[in-house]
Amino acid sequence: MLPRSTSTNPVVLSYYTMRRMVGLIALALPFALAAGSILAALLGPGHHLPHPLLERSISDYYFTPMRDLYVGSLCAIAAFLACSRGYDLHDEITGYLAGAVTLGVACCPSFNPRSSYYTQMDFEFGLIHTAFAALMYLMLAYICIFLFRKSSPEKPFTHRKRDRNRIYAASGLIMVACMIAMVGLTILTTAERRHPSHWLFWCESLANCAFGIAWLTKGEGFMRDKRHQPDHVVGHQRTAHSS
Repeated sequence: MLPRSTSTNPVVLSYYTMRRMVGLIALALPFALAAGSILAALLGPGHHLPHPLLERSISDYYFTPMRDLYVGSLCAIAAFLACSRGYDLHDEITGYLAGAVTLGVACCPSFNPRSSYYTQMDFEFGLIHTAFAALMYLMLAYICIFLFRKSSPEKPFTHRKRDRNRIYAASGLIMVACMIAMVGLTILTTAERRHPSHWLFWCESLANCAFGIAWLTKGEGFMRDKRHQPDHVVGHQRTAHSS
């Protein structure tokens, strides 16, 4: 079970809970989609495993019985991101943009992997979906690398905060690397009018896990500062975001 926040303010507790929910949804989404699709096939008329066992990308689950979970999860993440608040307008604009592009991923499906051919509209929607997905991961990586690593002027820069910053930086870099790989794979298969590469699912899953871990950490699910035995202060970082 996730530890409770050290804050006693109900508003702060709710905000930390929201961050943890974003992290949990992102972290669980690939596994929930895969498990749900397999279970739906086993319980369906044929009572057999789906073929293929795993879709070639998370986006392909839009064309399976797991469509509602896929779209609903992305819409929930988009809403949470748009509701994120910081100490200045820059933080709010970043949250709005991240929410908007995430909503774009949900509303613009990719290619149907079971289609025998692609129309011009399929081609255009696929490119739009890829663009939204790339922007989404870039925005999320930016939030992790730059915004999450800031500290409140009123709080000391502790060892725990330093360790959390390392998690944020690693998560952001992983998302950037996965995004580059995903875009490269998608452009190649789109140009050749082929179905997505099987590596797309694993790249997307790794990026989602990195995003989820970062937000769980930000929501004090991991590496929170100790309340009664504070870490040794290693310095102050006077910036706009809270730790």
